[in-house]
Amino acid sequence: MIPSPRRTAMLLVGCVVLGVGVALLLAADLGSDGYSTFVNGLAITTGVDFWIVNLVVGVVLVALAALRKVYPGIGTVVQVVLVGVTVSVVLDLITTPDALVSRAALLAAAFPVLALGIALYLGSHTGAGPAEAAALAWDPPVPFKWSYSVVQGGGALGGWLLGATVGVGTFAVILLLGPAVDLAARLLSLDLHQQADPEHHAAT
Repeated sequence: MIPSPRRTAMLLVGCVVLGVGVALLLAADLGSDGYSTFVNGLAITTGVDFWIVNLVVGVVLVALAALRKVYPGIGTVVQVVLVGVTVSVVLDLITTPDALVSRAALLAAAFPVLALGIALYLGSHTGAGPAEAAALAWDPPVPFKWSYSVVQGGGALGGWLLGATVGVGTFAVILLLGPAVDLAARLLSLDLHQQADPEHHAAT
């Protein structure tokens, strides 16, 4: 089913905002998110290109989430493509500063942007990307703000064991991003779950 113009706009805007947040996180150079750390660790261990490992891991997580009735949709594909493009564009415009305080400021700025982007794109109910789908697959019984922390933490641990590096930004994502997304969703009155059509739900 084709999403409504409102849901399409939420998806597109959310993915662009999320891409900006990811770019800020990467530009801070204080550690990436747990999911990316895991993919990087697998790439280091296997010698396979990062983008191929990222694709395989993403497909596996989305498939496993589908077993828990969190089904992929057009938003799943749009998220991967549009976020990636946005990250590339923004990283061409900004550079990692030398001063640690400036890098810390970039890291701090990344969190509200990331939270808003994830809340908007999930709130469009068009399908979740791999990391978010894996977290939503366990909500219920575990609320998203904590299941997302588990997914990011597990990814970071696995990536570190496989040879990838972690940093303060990685731990910040593990501890803070899930609750930040939950807060953004509540402030915007958005339901992050993907099972229901929000317009249909509102009409009933």
